[in-house]
Amino acid sequence: MKHSYQQCVDACLECMNACNVCYVASLKEYDLAMLRECIRVSRECAEICGFAAQMLERGKEFAEQICELCAKACEVCAAECSKHSPEHCEQCAEACRRCVQTCRQMVAV
Repeated sequence: MKHSYQQCVDACLECMNACNVCYVASLKEYDLAMLRECIRVSRECAEICGFAAQMLERGKEFAEQICELCAKACEVCAAECSKHSPEHCEQCAEACRRCVQTCRQMVAV
């Protein structure tokens, strides 16, 4: 059981980093208006992933609920980022999809 928690923590941290990169890089893009929702969603997703990783490292009392929240945030972020062409958006969407899969697998255990 500990192994799946660590996999989930790692996926959350990887996703948090990808979301933060996307957030910062999007702020530097020429068409900010087009990326407004991407910026908002990637920032929120990064915060939720960071929270999830911290909580899962501390214990498992709310693990299922936290992982489900994280998976939902990642689904929204992946859907939004996949609408945009910059590479940082594509990488963020991929990290989000991996995090969704890992979180859902852990909840299913």
